[in-house]
Amino acid sequence: MSTVILLLVTGLGLGALYFLVAAGLSLIYGLMGVLNFAHGSFLTIGAFAGFELSRRIGDGSWGALIASMVLGAIVGMVVAALTEFLLIRPLYTRHIEQVLVTVGLALASVALFEGIWGTDPIYTAKPAWLGQTTLILGARIPNDRFLLIGCAVLVLIAIVVFLKRTRYGLIIRAGVENRSMVTALGIDVRRAFTLVFAIGGAAAGLGGVLSSVYYGYVSAHLGGSLLIFAFIVTVIGGLGSLAGAAIASVLVALLQQFANFYLGGTGDLAVVLALAAVLLIRPRGLLGKKA
Repeated sequence: MSTVILLLVTGLGLGALYFLVAAGLSLIYGLMGVLNFAHGSFLTIGAFAGFELSRRIGDGSWGALIASMVLGAIVGMVVAALTEFLLIRPLYTRHIEQVLVTVGLALASVALFEGIWGTDPIYTAKPAWLGQTTLILGARIPNDRFLLIGCAVLVLIAIVVFLKRTRYGLIIRAGVENRSMVTALGIDVRRAFTLVFAIGGAAAGLGGVLSSVYYGYVSAHLGGSLLIFAFIVTVIGGLGSLAGAAIASVLVALLQQFANFYLGGTGDLAVVLALAAVLLIRPRGLLGKKA
């Protein structure tokens, strides 16, 4: 029983990390129709920014971690907004070019990160409590999982409230339904769409710092490895569905954890098979809209 509890809670922690990355992907595609293959770069630059700040103000302290999380989110937000403004905005009606530009940016950013920080992982410190465990129903749960789960829940609530309760959220949703009508009313939809990219980048940047807490290191390939699972989560949950991304994040992470433990480390294979099954049985995903 304790093993099942451990796998459940750690799976929720991993799912929270997947959601922080997939939330931006799902939000950007659902509201703007852009598949952003450079999204992992926002995560990586956020992680490195957080690492640089943390080591300067004191590794292993709560203050350093919180400051790193804030900076990571800000850096991810700024880089994402600049990416949309400079590279994506001129290509909104040219989807093939969008893909090529974002893939090229992803590859170039990895080379840039390796040139600055090197090719080897850089191990990071975290507050002592996060390295300890808490006993729950006989299972010793790593405390850093609770931080990941809490942050993911807060991000989900914040995005939903923004889209449903704010003026810009209303403009974004209206612009998605009928962009020309909103523009005719004198509202600059482009600015709202840049804001969508910024929100997705902020979630990814925060996820980058938290991924360094989860894995214990930062590297130039951190965003790329997580982006693969984020795309799987986004497809299984339904392209453009934030709720679907949240549900799929948990399901994918739990499947991965249980398959790794009970089926000899076959978690990644199980996730890929689940993706294939969803594409064959329900191509639009769990909560995706019909075309």
